[in-house]
Amino acid sequence: MLNLVQKDSFRNGIHPPEMKDETSHLAIRRFPFAPTLVVPLSQHLGKPASPVVRAGQEVTRGQTIAEPDGFMSVAMHAPASGVVRKIALAPGIGGNMVESIYIEPHPASSQEVDDGVPCMLETSTPDEIIGAIQRAGIVGLGGAAFPTHVKLKAPEGKTLDTLIINGVECEPYLTTDHRVMLEQTADIFTGIRYLMKATGARECMVAVEANKPDAVRKLRKVCPPDLPVTVRVCPVKYPQGAEKMVIRSLLDREIPSGGLPVDVGAICVNVATTAEIGRLLPRGRGIQERVITIGGPGVEKKGNYRIPIGTTVRYALEECGASKDISRVFLGGPMMGPSVSNLDIPITKGTSGITAFTDAQMDEATGHKKIYACIHCARCVEACPLFLNPSQLGILAKKEEYERMAQEFHLMDCFECGACSYVCPSHIPLVQYFRLSKKMVRKLSAAK
Repeated sequence: MLNLVQKDSFRNGIHPPEMKDETSHLAIRRFPFAPTLVVPLSQHLGKPASPVVRAGQEVTRGQTIAEPDGFMSVAMHAPASGVVRKIALAPGIGGNMVESIYIEPHPASSQEVDDGVPCMLETSTPDEIIGAIQRAGIVGLGGAAFPTHVKLKAPEGKTLDTLIINGVECEPYLTTDHRVMLEQTADIFTGIRYLMKATGARECMVAVEANKPDAVRKLRKVCPPDLPVTVRVCPVKYPQGAEKMVIRSLLDREIPSGGLPVDVGAICVNVATTAEIGRLLPRGRGIQERVITIGGPGVEKKGNYRIPIGTTVRYALEECGASKDISRVFLGGPMMGPSVSNLDIPITKGTSGITAFTDAQMDEATGHKKIYACIHCARCVEACPLFLNPSQLGILAKKEEYERMAQEFHLMDCFECGACSYVCPSHIPLVQYFRLSKKMVRKLSAAK
């Protein structure tokens, strides 16, 4: 047992199988370039980026190919040196078509990335650092893909005192953050310096789950003595990695319903996002690749890969020796990751992993079980980390009482961790009901 494990954690939660042993010891390897890379202009929450290249144009790896369209937007960069073949629609994870830039890499190119204008930590102001992060195209790499520069800009009247670097990574199968903490430790602490200056936070905590003792030891060993940083070890529990749960565990502060971490004086940034800030800003580069875990029972060459943005899921699985009878593929892990309906969708900045299952494995896991009526056992209530009533919400969802779900039962507070669906003995797909219901709530709100 590690020393200084947090005694307190959030209440409720679950303990699904971790399934990390097959990739947690595998070093990050560079992934080959696909014949065509598809770069969606919308890879983040907010407005899509605006293209600044045209069909037929030669681009170099790392070159800006789309600029932010307003504050709630980030830049896009070429993942490879090559030719822009077209700017057209491509399938997205949500089932919709997204305007994208198609790049055909040059086969003979060295694919080196040139440095740009660096953002110097010593001389840059907080606003200049925030602007550099936006120009670098950095978003939350833990899966949310929220523009990082927006998160760093505290609203008027709000102050931040604590920066939390989230290296918990509680999602089954995923080990990208684990490997980043082991292999990009220096980048992480450089990124922390930028983040602390940008936010004005007085102290920083790096949160790591207790199942990553090697990462804890490495971070503590190389932590710079001049930085007010502590490495905190959280108990193994799902969904410990959600920012609301991390803040509750480390600071004993509860984010109010409908609120944000800044409302309790904290900010939570994913550890891989922090590493990219530390890696890119000193060299004036933009993000054109990311680390993902490709694994699951349906993959032969499991591992952690640094993969170009825009690589299709189909190409990634083919390169990793995926089974021919794959029946379900998740972008991310199986708890919170969405199941893909089209293997030709591209990997984006928010893709933390690809997890594949075969027919036999899905039958074993789910048995294609029949959905029964709710028996009011309250297991979902006991599992929910936000103390919602998933049973009641599920009943209201079937009745299409969306506004009541939002107003009386706080539907919009749900961050879709899937704990309720995991424990339900009636096999009710509660989290899928909630995702659809939240879309309807937003649609009704927009109509009003």
